[in-house]
Amino acid sequence: MDEPDGDVGASGVNCDEALETLYRYLDGELTDERRALIGSHLDRCGYCTSAAHFEAELRVVIADCARARVPEPLLDRIRAVLADEARSG
Repeated sequence: MDEPDGDVGASGVNCDEALETLYRYLDGELTDERRALIGSHLDRCGYCTSAAHFEAELRVVIADCARARVPEPLLDRIRAVLADEARSG
């Protein structure tokens, strides 16, 4: 991966600012104006673009893991332990 350039380009945003707001950018939590500025920086900066792609892919992997099905025998054991705990108070 390239090194962050630290320079403020046409977007008025440097790498530190872009990386600091990356999560809010990916979550769609920025104003339209701020999102456009960060997007402009990402369009010209390979380092920050790579970081954004990595974070976006990581989110997909984590979401896929969160949807994994828990085996029924494990759920049965957990339910039994919880029921025992509830009875013993």
